[in-house]
Amino acid sequence: MIFFGSLLRSKLAHDAQSNLHALWHDIIERLWQHYKLTLSLAVCLCLGSSSVYANPSNVLLQTTGPSVSAAIIDDNAYSNNASNNNATSHTTTTIHTSIQPTGKVANIDGLAPASLWQPELEEPSLYALLDAEFSADRDDKKRAITIYKQQSFKEDATAVFERALSLSLRNERVEDSLQFAKTWQDQNPDHVPAWFYVAHLALRAHDYLLAGETLNRILRYDPRADLSEILIGIYPNDDEDKRELLAALQPLDSEQNASLSVLKAGLLYQFNEPENAIIHINRALERQPDYVPFITLKADILRKIVTAETVINYVSQARLRNPDSKNLYLYEIRYLLDLKQSQEAWELLLKAHKHFNDDAEITLLAALVSLDIEKYDNADQLLNMLAKTPAYLNQAYYYLGISAERQQKFEQAKYYLNGVMQEDLVLEARRKVVAFELLNNNTKAAMSVLEKLRKDFEVFAPDTFVMQADILWQQNKPDEALSLLTKAARNYPDNEMLLFARAQLLDDKEDYIVKRPLLNHLQALDPSNLSYKLSYAQLLLANERSSEQGLALATAIIKIHYDDPRYDNELHLQALNILASNALANKNYQQVIDYLQTPYDVLPTLRSGALLLRAYQGLGNNERVETLLTDLQKRFSFGQHNINDRIQLY
Repeated sequence: MIFFGSLLRSKLAHDAQSNLHALWHDIIERLWQHYKLTLSLAVCLCLGSSSVYANPSNVLLQTTGPSVSAAIIDDNAYSNNASNNNATSHTTTTIHTSIQPTGKVANIDGLAPASLWQPELEEPSLYALLDAEFSADRDDKKRAITIYKQQSFKEDATAVFERALSLSLRNERVEDSLQFAKTWQDQNPDHVPAWFYVAHLALRAHDYLLAGETLNRILRYDPRADLSEILIGIYPNDDEDKRELLAALQPLDSEQNASLSVLKAGLLYQFNEPENAIIHINRALERQPDYVPFITLKADILRKIVTAETVINYVSQARLRNPDSKNLYLYEIRYLLDLKQSQEAWELLLKAHKHFNDDAEITLLAALVSLDIEKYDNADQLLNMLAKTPAYLNQAYYYLGISAERQQKFEQAKYYLNGVMQEDLVLEARRKVVAFELLNNNTKAAMSVLEKLRKDFEVFAPDTFVMQADILWQQNKPDEALSLLTKAARNYPDNEMLLFARAQLLDDKEDYIVKRPLLNHLQALDPSNLSYKLSYAQLLLANERSSEQGLALATAIIKIHYDDPRYDNELHLQALNILASNALANKNYQQVIDYLQTPYDVLPTLRSGALLLRAYQGLGNNERVETLLTDLQKRFSFGQHNINDRIQLY
């Protein structure tokens, strides 16, 4: 760039009226005289930023069209001065002769496809590389990549290859990048870095056969080669891919290679082969005995084959050897928490807090464990320390509010929770404040909290409307609640939360005409939502006791197994209640008992108990009626006219 700049400045200073074509003639002549110098410059340009060429008024940029000579000929035709024509014609002929090496890249349509590269035994063309870099800067990545790939197959073109591969990785499929790298590596078999590129790309492309062959070549060349860069970001998610990767790695001799040993150990651990995994992780630890990720992986493996006490001892010894490793402290603490040894975890946390006294993560974890074991003074002390760190202020206030709530210091809890302004905590914090206000029968204050939250965080407006409607509904004001949600839905027409809350307030029979299309719309928005399906089933069965679709929807939900990701205990119980209500309406009392007796014994609810009571009454089983009635009165104050007798629908 200095070369170009100084040349242009000297020429313009020498003769401001000189012909542009004559100037370009001199530039090209000097470029050819300094070909080696300018080739090095081109490589630097390729590997560095090309933003300097972004200005379309730049003289150089104006010459990067399909053909420099064609552009000059057009300019020549534009001139009306005969003597200038002659001079320009001579210049054009000279330049056309000089720039023959760029003819192969002038037209993108003339470039060979990536799969048909033909090696040429000559050095890369400076002009082609500049053309490629200009194309990349102009966002014509396809042309840039194609030119770079072509030029990379010439002699002494390692830097060009790396630039071509870099562009390919950012703009093409990994399979295309792998094909290019493999072809280049085949032509340059002694270029060791290319082996690493090919191995990495083969792993990313899930070509584990090629990856295994290339890794084996690297290990034969250097058994202790650092493979960590190759292995970054290649770990497959699919079990089948993991098995293929393990199969490709198994034949490789990894005894002297820590990174490969640990990869094998991790895969074997995931496939529940801890005995084999421990062999490989021990090999890795022989090479790097105090490397924390290796230590924690061994601890994970040990958890499958030895006692918890042995694992704790192993991690403790490793922690003592590495006293400044926060990760080892955290691993041991979390393992103790997994073992329900909260007191031991808390004591170790206090040691860690003393050792890492400025570490906010340790302080927060120590405070949370203190809350869990009801060490509220310690928790408050730690959280007040944490509040001095601006990044943790909101979390400190939130958990100070939780601490005050558990100590039944509700005014103090409100103070801290009202101070929370972090978006991922603020909604739950204000929800608790609303609950405190309602506990004191201060409905107006609860509504004010929600209105202020809506003003400060517009993103939570739908949530606040739903909470306000819930308060109105609990106060036996269903019409006001429905009106509020209807107005809110006009401002947020696609918000499913508002639509569903409104649907829940509509009566299954009186509002059937409105509620059915609303629930159909919700199911269209989210066909997998079981809550929408269950509400639709309830609507159908309320209007037609024998509705096959309604029965099928509710039955499908209760058949979802507990280990299914879709399983939801609350939805399961709601579905049982809907089916039991339908059976009760059909006077099938025994079926009601079959649906609800066991769930009520395990997790009693008011609605399930009321349905069971009516079923036993229908059967005339007075003994069971008396027993169940006593239980309901004891658990739920059943029969008293208070708000707790009402079953909330959402």
